[in-house]
Amino acid sequence: MAETTLRVSKIKNGTVIDHITNGHALDVVKILGITGRTGGIVTVAMNVPSKRLEVKDIVKIEGRELNSKEVDKIALLAPHASINIIRDYVVVEKQVVKLPAVLKGIVKCANPACISNSEEPVQPTFYVERGEPLKVKCHYCGYIMEKQDVLKQF
Repeated sequence: MAETTLRVSKIKNGTVIDHITNGHALDVVKILGITGRTGGIVTVAMNVPSKRLEVKDIVKIEGRELNSKEVDKIALLAPHASINIIRDYVVVEKQVVKLPAVLKGIVKCANPACISNSEEPVQPTFYVERGEPLKVKCHYCGYIMEKQDVLKQF
């Protein structure tokens, strides 16, 4: 008989990011700007057994609910993640991240000659190319960035 244990404790209020692609929990923490120096409990679980993904990562952030821009950033790294908003130990909202077709103002173009990197007030805009691995194409110069290019920006 297999032993069942709760590996990560429940949180009273905050956000649980579940089903993160294994190996990307620390990237998720980084893109959310969590440094560990500002208080608040953050729990990171990596390589957790999962029925859906085989192995997954989990991040629990107490006392913080994510905004839509943060959810879009997470979708870049973990397209199968789910976001659970917790209040008084109860899941009050659950959403599966969805990578938008167009990204505006989330990442910058890696092409230094792109107009979006000039002094002009132009918001970086990218079209997400469907499929794996992640690729995004700049609206202005056509430069294609891959997952590792995006990760460098966070």
